[in-house]
Amino acid sequence: MKKIYTIILFVTLLSILSGCASNKAGEDSSKLKVYTSFYTMYDFTSKIAGDKAEVINLVTDGTEPHDWEPSTTDMVALEKADILVYNGAGMEHWVLQVSDSLQNDIILVEASKGVEIISGEEEEHSDPHVWLDAKNAKIEMENIKNALVQADEANASYYEENFKKYATLLDELNEELVKRLGALKDKSIIVSHEAFSYLCKAYGLTQTSIGDLEADAEPDANRIAEIVEFAKENNVTTIFFEELVSPKVATVIANEIGAATAVLNPIEGLTKEQADSGEDYFSLMKANINALEQALNHD
Repeated sequence: MKKIYTIILFVTLLSILSGCASNKAGEDSSKLKVYTSFYTMYDFTSKIAGDKAEVINLVTDGTEPHDWEPSTTDMVALEKADILVYNGAGMEHWVLQVSDSLQNDIILVEASKGVEIISGEEEEHSDPHVWLDAKNAKIEMENIKNALVQADEANASYYEENFKKYATLLDELNEELVKRLGALKDKSIIVSHEAFSYLCKAYGLTQTSIGDLEADAEPDANRIAEIVEFAKENNVTTIFFEELVSPKVATVIANEIGAATAVLNPIEGLTKEQADSGEDYFSLMKANINALEQALNHD
């Protein structure tokens, strides 16, 4: 992890810059201004908020969010926000220090509140990717909905209706995951880092990670050798990597054992192509189901 930038420097700048900044042309100042910490939170919030709030994602498309930190410009923008939605569970290491420096009455929404958190292989760390269990995604959307209702009671029924719509879709997605992943011939996957604990626990899979909870950490030679041996012993035919992380190590291992590589998406962010084509949480989860079926239903 990169060291967190010194927040103290922001405080002085905020008092200067926030006073001079003005609304961009075309912005509706009557709408809630909601910031989100990375793509999944943006997607969930946008679905519930609809056209009643301006939802802005802090992490841009194509950026891996684990080590992202806010800039001074982001801090100035957050001074004008009504709500900041973040995942929690160890995903955003910067939130508490940033929130302590803000001088407005921003509502902080820890979307994963109420989710049973799974610890990683190293006990002091947890896997933050709670949304890969559709039941947890429903909890996160409900927490976001509750915050929107709190901040904008006049549109409470609108937010409630949107939540009901997507809660139904999440129930249907969960049923599809249970049915299709439960029918897989094999249940063991090799992934680039330990991001799929919730997916595996909820739907009967087991993951072996090349790296740890650090998405961009490179394993040493001993770890690679262990993974190669495990893959051979278990007749693994596909090594999964993530779209926003280099596939280099996964490719090395796949070449060593004569396996294929494929994307298993932790849904942390979109590529430009995915954003342009209108992909979202639901379409990416269904792509994950397809990828797992192709990899694990081999003879």
